[in-house]
Amino acid sequence: MSRRAFLGSLAGGLLAAALVGGGTHPTISATPAAISRDGVNEGAPYQIEIPVNWNRGLVMFAHGYQGEGSGAGDLQGSPLSHFLAAHGYAWAASGYRGRGYRPDWFLADTLALRERVIREFGRPRWTIIHGQSMGGHVAIASLELHPEIYQGGLIECGIVDGVGLIDWLYAYTAAAEYLSGVRILDAPDRPTFMTLVNGSWLNAMGMPGSYTDRGRRFDSVVKYLLGGELPLRGKGMSHRYLMNLNSRDPGPDRAREFARHASTVHVRYRIDPGLGVDEETLNREVRRITPAAGARSRATNPVFAELTGQIRVPLLTIHETADFRVPFRLEQDYRQRTIAAGTAHLLVQRAVRWAGHCAFDGVARERAFADLVTWVERGIRPPGDDVLAGDPAKLGLRWTPALDPEDPAAGR
Repeated sequence: MSRRAFLGSLAGGLLAAALVGGGTHPTISATPAAISRDGVNEGAPYQIEIPVNWNRGLVMFAHGYQGEGSGAGDLQGSPLSHFLAAHGYAWAASGYRGRGYRPDWFLADTLALRERVIREFGRPRWTIIHGQSMGGHVAIASLELHPEIYQGGLIECGIVDGVGLIDWLYAYTAAAEYLSGVRILDAPDRPTFMTLVNGSWLNAMGMPGSYTDRGRRFDSVVKYLLGGELPLRGKGMSHRYLMNLNSRDPGPDRAREFARHASTVHVRYRIDPGLGVDEETLNREVRRITPAAGARSRATNPVFAELTGQIRVPLLTIHETADFRVPFRLEQDYRQRTIAAGTAHLLVQRAVRWAGHCAFDGVARERAFADLVTWVERGIRPPGDDVLAGDPAKLGLRWTPALDPEDPAAGR
């Protein structure tokens, strides 16, 4: 990619673009149904689809981030809508009461819509929550905080470790600052930040494929931040190299509330040997980001607190290995939380060997949903990947319908 293309991508927006969910956003399904109802519920637009042969299974879909702004969010239909209708499952989706990164609000909107489904159509025999991108934060918080409501969860390309995403984005930026020698986090506003990044920072670092020595150090650090040498990592990095850099105050047109909770105090950086920087020095000298006063409080707002791994029902996740918008590392971190909580048996994770965000085809998604339903209904735990495996290069071979031509495994 050319330097001009990279600068253009930066100008398109940083933190907001880092969070916008989904490479594809399905329009509302026109699948024939016994009942197709839409309207506004407690300030949030909604749609409910009940098939003719409803088997009393209900899927609540939570969509991704739509940027900042006033007014309610846009309604997005379930990406499984045709599959669900064909197999007798009902679904409902809330457009949410507003925009912005507010999974705390949107969790409540999804719960309120489920109650409406029950009032109007009767109680389902089970409810599965299906979250995509930011909707993954909605889903995982729902499973931890309301275990009595849902009997299963499906999360794709999701922010499965909650505030871990904003921590990751600022860990990325702090490493970029330290290794470049350019104090980008001192920028008083976004225009100044962008000027520094486009100029002295980029000159110091170079670009993927033409790094300077400083840039090679940064690439090594990011490799470990991402979760190791994951399939197609370089391709994913080139997509998001500049877009993942964020000013400390993202500004009113970005996800400011989310940024308020960022913390890198707990981050342990790694770097390959022989690059001129040792890990101890890096971890001692890199700038640490601390959350705003009152942020990350479980008592005040548990959705923006660190997650616990305390799930009580089956959860299946699918995630692209080289997703640099919502990094695969979040899957590894949430696995660690469930191990500590003694709930790892309730979590199955699948990697898909692609570079991109929420670009799954129907094969991977539908297979995951069908396996989850079997798990919920019959207690048969489906297979998945060991996301903590020592060799991440082998992840996702079983779950990727078609390998990217640039994937090292494609020629085998």
